[in-house]
Amino acid sequence: MTVRSERLQVVLELEERKEQQALDRMNEVRRQWQAEQDRLAELQSYQQEYHQQMRQQQQGTVPVSRLQGWQSFIARLDLLIGEQQARASQAEQRVEQARQQWQQAWERRRGMERYIDTCRVQEQRARDLAEQKQADEAAARQFSRRR
Repeated sequence: MTVRSERLQVVLELEERKEQQALDRMNEVRRQWQAEQDRLAELQSYQQEYHQQMRQQQQGTVPVSRLQGWQSFIARLDLLIGEQQARASQAEQRVEQARQQWQQAWERRRGMERYIDTCRVQEQRARDLAEQKQADEAAARQFSRRR
């Protein structure tokens, strides 16, 4: 006959798998967030370079059409950066949600481990009491035989 703590090992293994899946998901979402951050940094770097090039070329006379082209391009770049910031922010929210899900899975697994430990302590206590009872009964039988 299996004891409760042994039967609960199946539940613990299930909780461990769920925790690992949540951890894997969190790591994947973090990689996606990092990729979004990298894209944002690239766009911002490109924007800075373009502003710098524009300033250098403006030291002389620049045709109006070229200035309008620069301004139009910078406006599109600003729009792209805003969109990328929104994507990075959404990815950050997904990371937080995944972290919370992993945290909950971790807590469920830890709770199951603690419950199994409690069961083991109770089971050991019950075995100890049974052994003590058997020893007492054996001692009582020996005492009654001697009389």
